[in-house]
Amino acid sequence: MIIGRIEHEAAEARGLAPWAARSAATRGRAHPQPAHDLRTEFQRDRDRILHSRPFRRLEYKTQVFVNGTADHYRTRLTHTIEVAAVARTIARCLGANEDLAEAIALAHDVGHSPFGHSGEAALDELMRDWGGFDHNDQSCRALERIELQYPGFAGLNLTWEVRAGLRKHRAASGERLDGHPIGPQPMVEAQIADIADDVTYHAHDVDDALEAGLIDEADLEELEIWRRAEARARAQGAGEPDDRRRRLAVRNLLDIQVEDVIRTSARRLAEEQPGSAAEVMSAPRRMVECSDELRAMIAPLHAFLFQRVYFHPMVARANEESVRMMRRLFMHYLERPDTMGRKARARIESEGLWRTVCDYIAGMTDRYALEEYQRFGLDAGRAG
Repeated sequence: MIIGRIEHEAAEARGLAPWAARSAATRGRAHPQPAHDLRTEFQRDRDRILHSRPFRRLEYKTQVFVNGTADHYRTRLTHTIEVAAVARTIARCLGANEDLAEAIALAHDVGHSPFGHSGEAALDELMRDWGGFDHNDQSCRALERIELQYPGFAGLNLTWEVRAGLRKHRAASGERLDGHPIGPQPMVEAQIADIADDVTYHAHDVDDALEAGLIDEADLEELEIWRRAEARARAQGAGEPDDRRRRLAVRNLLDIQVEDVIRTSARRLAEEQPGSAAEVMSAPRRMVECSDELRAMIAPLHAFLFQRVYFHPMVARANEESVRMMRRLFMHYLERPDTMGRKARARIESEGLWRTVCDYIAGMTDRYALEEYQRFGLDAGRAG
């Protein structure tokens, strides 16, 4: 027996909660394509994202530590994989569509610039007179306009639901996509991907910062959520402080957040009883949230990470150097657009020079940006 699309769609109809998106009821693709015999539409979207070049390039893009600093730190790709795993767990527990939540999670950072948030801030400043730069918007551009996979149109031709989910930050703005409103709230699966991103980086940035020696466990003791994670680790058999206990505490740091999100969101969904994905999107408040108690514990952790990790002198120096280099590279391409790749040059007429250069650099890995900088012999001391 072959279990194909029809059977998968029937399983969704039977097994998903009323508020979940169903692949058989998708609002479709901008460019109609025949259905696949074996895979649902959301499964196809997940696979299209996984096989895309922007997704592969995440391997060499900075999360917090500039890529190549060490082998163990997260990259933008490993961060994305962890987010997708957490999103599937939350979706499964809430009766949401796992394939859709995973697809949105896998695509959420494909538009991120090289060199992490410092790179994003630099591009936004460079583009301040040309529409700015936001990695969420850039993810949509990468998947809908820049990637060339099919004859006759640009982009991966993802379903409306994935494309709307990637615009979760615009849901409250009244924006419409293909004639349909994308808010005022994102669909449940987009809310899941969004909160999975938050809880995942809280845990893995702590892990990487400990690994790098920027902080130690004594520094974290001031944080209630870390004390709870450590208490769990001890209850699970961890002994004196060592690498294994630290890693167990980090896992519990993630578990505490995920469990809270699932419990809080399940209660809210039970209270509101949305009867469809459309009712979730028109609801007055989000359905997928953490509790007030967890939010009160996360706020000092978030502040701690900014003060002690993201702006640590070691991280800041590497980021500042990278940003200076990227600014100089940007100005070089403005002055010498002929040195960009063939596909980028072909987009200058339709997109304009500044946006084309921005797209070109945003798509680079840290490694490729460094190689280009060295190839052109640009002066690292010039800010551009």
